Amino acid sequence: MNIENTKAQMRKGVLEYCILSILDKQEAYPSDIIASLKDAKLIIVEGTLYPLLTRLKNAGLLQYRWEESNSGPPRKYYSLTETGSMFLKELDKTWKELSNAVTLTTSKSAKS
Repeated sequence: MNIENTKAQMRKGVLEYCILSILDKQEAYPSDIIASLKDAKLIIVEGTLYPLLTRLKNAGLLQYRWEESNSGPPRKYYSLTETGSMFLKELDKTWKELSNAVTLTTSKSAKS
């Protein structure tokens, strides 16, 4: 079994949640989202991010606005919709439950 494959699948599983959490704080340009993820050690490339943003937008969780740029073409800034905010709240609950379950399952005392 390839450990890198398993690690990549684990990261993919939380990527949407992390992106929605970033956009819950403030609207962001895709390169800002990538920078935030990289700061958190979740490495992602534009080729992965853009289809994910499109999927989240098509699901009604994100919206975007165009802003003129002094250094090139207009930029798309993404933010959560009201539906996206409600969806994120549900993911927060699920993450806490999942995190607690994983902690209990993997803790040293659970193995004794």
